[in-house]
Amino acid sequence: MRALLLLLVCGAGLVGARSVPQQRGLLPEHRIIAYYGNPLSRRMGVMGEYPPDQMLAMLDAEVAAWEAADPATPVKPALHLIAVVARPNPGTDGKYRGRMADTLIERVAQWAATRDALVFLDVQVGHSTLQEELPRLARFLSRPNFHLGIDPEFAMGDGGVPGQRIGFYDAADINYAVQFLAGLAREHKVPPKILVVHRFTRRGVRNAANIRLDPNVQIVMHMDGFGSPILKRATWRNYIVPESVQFAGWKQFYKERNDNPRTTIEEILALRPKVVYVQYQ
Repeated sequence: MRALLLLLVCGAGLVGARSVPQQRGLLPEHRIIAYYGNPLSRRMGVMGEYPPDQMLAMLDAEVAAWEAADPATPVKPALHLIAVVARPNPGTDGKYRGRMADTLIERVAQWAATRDALVFLDVQVGHSTLQEELPRLARFLSRPNFHLGIDPEFAMGDGGVPGQRIGFYDAADINYAVQFLAGLAREHKVPPKILVVHRFTRRGVRNAANIRLDPNVQIVMHMDGFGSPILKRATWRNYIVPESVQFAGWKQFYKERNDNPRTTIEEILALRPKVVYVQYQ
């Protein structure tokens, strides 16, 4: 029954009690190839490791490689910015997170515009909550090409210091994000929003069966682990396949210490469910 429900959501929206989305979403007809990071740090991901022109040229090359490997699936480039960064110290408000300035978000949006790319705003809440962090990002997330990523690893709802222990989200947290995005999509009459949920542990997402779908939001459960292809496929089988919810994503690392060797495009294309979001860090 749940499988049938997912097929209805993926193809043409929910029927019956829920309305069909005003506009068609990008998934699963497209595949998103995203560069992740923060321009203020060389350690967070590829977006901050290289000058913008070089970084965007690298993204162009990855997009071309995916288009060549799977011509049947159009590719959409994306820049995935960590807009709320978890920190190892509490700060003046005790939240263990730092909010990036609007000017930084606009800078990344300008880079994305040169490639007709999507922008994902990633949120690492620390001791804050999605309820505290998402409203201040609403003016960006209401734009048609802006979407959201949430990172359970740095959601310290039961205490602890980000980076010293692994956090989690409950289905209730994810449902809040879904309803927040759905409200923006309806209010601003934009296509369905994409919500990327990073996951590489079982406890990272609790009560996944209780996640509620909405026709105005497309949920990607993103395999966020690192390691050899064998290890990453094990993470995929254990934590993504059983609870993919709606769509599936895959993380690629450029650093050899994280992915050695890196999983090939052909290996990713062979995975089921189909990978529709690939993030490079």
